[in-house]
Amino acid sequence: MTSRLADVAQLRGGFVGGTSGAVSLAAHAFGGGGMAPSQSAVVLLLLACASVGAVVASIDTRRSPTAALALMLAAGQAIGHTTLTIASDHQHGVVPSLPMLAAHIAAVGVCAAAIRGAERGYVVAASTVATIVAVLLRPWAPQHSPLTVRTRYRAKVVLRQLLTSGLGTRGPPAFV
Repeated sequence: MTSRLADVAQLRGGFVGGTSGAVSLAAHAFGGGGMAPSQSAVVLLLLACASVGAVVASIDTRRSPTAALALMLAAGQAIGHTTLTIASDHQHGVVPSLPMLAAHIAAVGVCAAAIRGAERGYVVAASTVATIVAVLLRPWAPQHSPLTVRTRYRAKVVLRQLLTSGLGTRGPPAFV
């Protein structure tokens, strides 16, 4: 992967891990999970969602990014829900209730759209910043003036002296 694709993959992994944990907590509370989960359940949820984010960041999704993202979100939320179910003090069964399942499914669609938008926004912002930095950091070269002053060198020689100087040798005067 190129560096920009690797950056987008890390962004995607962080978002999928974070939203999986947040949605698992919200759906657990909305769907009849009862009271708030214990601290140990939240720590296990954080560890599980961080693992999901790390795995998602390593997956190449260039072929069908939206479908792969929806599957990754569904898997992350399933892992989060299972972690909360196992680690919480009360057991409401492995099979989620209908309102909890509806909350998870709705969250997959909303989060997939938000993450795809964030990925696209990141690519646009990163390329814009890279262009601005390239322009600002390019070496400065002085601009040439469109008006140039041309000067010609003319030697201060009298051409008549060169032409009449004679061809022979010069000697003393003849009458001496």
